Amino acid sequence: MSALPVVSGKECLKALTKAGFYLKRRKSSHFVVRRDEPFAQVVIPNHKVLDRGTLRGIIRAAGLSVDEFNSLLK
Repeated sequence: MSALPVVSGKECLKALTKAGFYLKRRKSSHFVVRRDEPFAQVVIPNHKVLDRGTLRGIIRAAGLSVDEFNSLLK
């Protein structure tokens, strides 16, 4: 298992976009992204650095592994 990367909210948004998610709406300092098949909806805070627990929850809610997420960042 790989270590979690240190990423911002915008970098996380770009990675999830590569995984088939699209920006549904932006509310205040949060992005709401959605994927239709299989259905998943994830809220990403627009912070300069996401906390490890927050990032792990986002990855889990998106149905990805840490390795898959790391490959999407490249």
